[in-house]
Amino acid sequence: MKTALAALAFVLLTGATAFAAAVRPVVVEVYTSQGCNSCLSANAMAAKIAQKPGVLLLSFAVTYWDMFGWKDTLANDDNTRRQKAYAAALHRGGVYTPQLVIDGIRDVSATKADAVAYALEMAAMKRDDGYQPDEDTPAALARKDGPPLAIVAGARVKTAMQAAWSVGVAITKGPGGLHVAVERAPERHGIDATVWLLRVRSNATVKITGGEAAGQTVTYRNVVTGIQNLGPWRGEARSFDVLKPAGKIAGHDSVAVLVQQGGGYGRIVGAALQPGAAY
Repeated sequence: MKTALAALAFVLLTGATAFAAAVRPVVVEVYTSQGCNSCLSANAMAAKIAQKPGVLLLSFAVTYWDMFGWKDTLANDDNTRRQKAYAAALHRGGVYTPQLVIDGIRDVSATKADAVAYALEMAAMKRDDGYQPDEDTPAALARKDGPPLAIVAGARVKTAMQAAWSVGVAITKGPGGLHVAVERAPERHGIDATVWLLRVRSNATVKITGGEAAGQTVTYRNVVTGIQNLGPWRGEARSFDVLKPAGKIAGHDSVAVLVQQGGGYGRIVGAALQPGAAY
């Protein structure tokens, strides 16, 4: 009997799908470079954001600063392409650092702490209760440039948001690679989304000896070392098997999965980070 129960427990823990918590984390992508002097304080702020409950922070080191005297040791072309795709999706004139992209639908300069705090508050409100925050009301405008958020309470304009749903994501590791499962969407009409797998290095400390930030030592959190498109998602329950690659891949100790609408550069509706899932 004990053997049977132990076997059942093993199946439940390893074979059955264990979806992430119902409340999706707010996904914060920080685009940064070791060659960018203004990124130093932003990286320190990003490390604090990474500690917040309910937030998944991912650091993307980009390559276009490499021509200015220091080649970023963590940057890769996939990260740069992702940021450029966001620039097009968000109708920006170009890319910049340090940039935060929050839940795939809003960007803010990471040099502006108050604007970052406000954007995170708005993202959590949209995720948690499905109402449109008062982004254009006098109360909201006052919060952007006025006292700290803890002092000025925000109101909400109760306009139902069709985009307020999220889906669970589960990541399990096996001997041959990874298994990724995505729940069925509560709304299945007209969904056009992409499932991304990100290889993640949880901590990286770099001593910079050239460029604008020469002489600085910087620690990064959740550095994205590789991006893989697992395929489209149309709202159905779907799973993906990710085999171990034959060749060498960048070092990582965790894996994140994002389910993202808008052809892969829109609203994030599912997200999970699995530590210890290197493959």
